[in-house]
Formats: sequence, structure tokens, C-alpha cells
Amino acid sequence: MPSGPKLSRRAALGIGASAFAAPAVARAQTLRWRMVTSWPKGRTGPSISAQRIVKRVNAMSGGRLQINLFAAGEIVPPFAVLDAVSNSTVEMGHTAAMYWQGKMPAAGFFTSVPFGLGPIEHQAWIDLRGGQALWEELYKPHSVRAILAGNTGPSMGGWFRRKLDGVEDLKGMRLRVQGLGAEIYAKLGAVPMTLSAGDLLPALEKGSIDAAEFLAPATDLETGLPKYAPFYYAPGFNKPNGASELLISLAAWDLLSPDLRSIVIEACRAEHTLGLADAYQTNAAALTEILGRYPVSLEAFPRSIMDATHRASTELLEEIAATSPLAGRIVESYRSALQELRGWSGLAADMARANTRTSVVVR
Repeated sequence: MPSGPKLSRRAALGIGASAFAAPAVARAQTLRWRMVTSWPKGRTGPSISAQRIVKRVNAMSGGRLQINLFAAGEIVPPFAVLDAVSNSTVEMGHTAAMYWQGKMPAAGFFTSVPFGLGPIEHQAWIDLRGGQALWEELYKPHSVRAILAGNTGPSMGGWFRRKLDGVEDLKGMRLRVQGLGAEIYAKLGAVPMTLSAGDLLPALEKGSIDAAEFLAPATDLETGLPKYAPFYYAPGFNKPNGASELLISLAAWDLLSPDLRSIVIEACRAEHTLGLADAYQTNAAALTEILGRYPVSLEAFPRSIMDATHRASTELLEEIAATSPLAGRIVESYRSALQELRGWSGLAADMARANTRTSVVVR
């Protein structure tokens, strides 16, 4: 029986390689996800962090995971991000844990605690001291996973229409403030107001609020707050840290291969580092511009206010710890990190100040 043409060894190997490669190509199906945020489009700080995370994941995954980004209000309102990810309306969200205190009293510990951990200390708690496991346990009933995903650094104390002489000046004051700081101000007689970033400036302009705490000089300047409040207060005891979170629905997370999960985690980790460096650079420039361009007085909070808010913070943490066994463990873990890390952090800060030749004078 006549035989057909013989295949060369190279051709045979080529067929074999193609046969094995085809299924691999078929398996490399693109996942297309949507990420909603709590931030206006293009806003300095967390909005830029969300953009950079999306770009990193899209590039590092080689096209296997493609994320489309949506600003606050484009799919869901800014304070509905957790619900949207929890019910799988979208796969991901970029937001801040402090917005969910009403659902989970201990959620604020994963953004910022008054008089609490700074950005690097907070990252050490999350990544190295068990904070991540506690975070996942807290969010599991909502069917989401949270990842540290950017940091805007310490905040300022806020913008006030009138100068503060003492605690009595806070009574009845309508103050836009977020996070655990809102509960502290309420204890001192102020009236905390919850406003999204997009609604903040009109409220201050119209006088429907008396003061506004937002973030730091760069975002405050971009928002326009120096136009309508002449007293800029420090320190930002309310938010010594500015951690953002990436939320992923557990259903979506389960679809990711181990390498794609690592890509998402490392993209977020990189943004914490870059976002914090970006914040320090932009805030330094923005503070100089604010003080040179606007008739603004940079003020220190009166000692009576600092003492009263510190006492209220200690009381608040005890109240949160009592809400559930898990909240108690979160508070205990956080306090342990604060106690053990603060000694070195304080010494490092002293050394930095000793090496600083110029400083901004609070006047």
C-alpha cells in the first residue's frame, strides 16, 4: 500500500506544539469587570489611586482581567459602593472603610482612628500584625473581600468659618466630617453632617455648614474650600491616616486564578506606596499655594479642644469594642499595634524634625 508523504521531525514537533497550545489559548479567556468608586472623576488623591490600580491590573494581567472604572454616581452613589459589590451589581469598588460604620461599627479602624495609627503603622498592622485577617472576617457577612489600596496620608483638621477659642465653640456647629471623628464631634456638641465630596463645596459656599473636614491641602485646594472658610486648622487628630480600600465580591474573587489574585493584591500594594508619596508631594505644594494665594490663617486647635477630643476618642473606642466580640478583637489588636509601634514612630519623627532646616510656621 503506498504511503503518503513523510513529515519531517521539525513539522511533527510543530503539530504537537500547536495541539498543546490551542487549549491554553482557549483557557486564556478575558474577564471583564467593573469598578465603582466613591470619588468624583479625576479628583486628586483616591480617584487617581483607583485609576492607577486599574491600569496596573489591566497591564500586568496581559489582558486576562480587564477592569472598567466608574466615578461616583455613574453606576451607584458614592456611599452605595459596598452594597453594589456585596450584591454583585459590580465586581469591584474603590472606597473607604469609614463609610460603613453604620453597618459595622469597627469598620473605621481600616481607614483611620482619631489619635491612632499613621499610614506606615497602619500598613504594618494590616499586613504584618493580623489586621488583614480581622478585616476579612468583618466583611465576610457582606460577601466582599477588602484590600488596602492607596493612602492619602494624614488629613488636616478642617476649614472653619470662625476662629475657635475652646470647646464651647463647637456646640451646635454644623460640621461636615467623616469617619469616627463625626462621633467624637457629636460627643462635644457639634452637629456632624454627611456630605459627599461633590456636595461639599456648595454646602460651604451657601453656609449650610459652618465647617468642613475633607482631606489635606491638595484635595482641599482642588475642591475650592479656601474660598469660603478663612481658618485652616491642624493637626488632623480626626484622621491621622488616609487608607483607601479595594472591595471585591467573593463570588468574583473565586473566579480568579492564583496569579491574577496576586496581581490584584500587588497592584493595590504598589498604590499604597505611590499614593502616599504622591500625597506628600502634592500637599506640600498645595499648602504653599493656599497660604500665598488666599487670605487664610493656619491655626492650631486650642489645647482644650485637643484634650476633649482625646478623651472622647478613648471613650468611643471602648463603646465600639463592646458592640461585638469581633469588634473587641479588632480594637484590642489595633491598640496593641499602636502601643508597640508608636515608640519607634515617635523617635523617627523626632529625628526627621531634627534634620529639617525649614518648616511651616503655624500662625
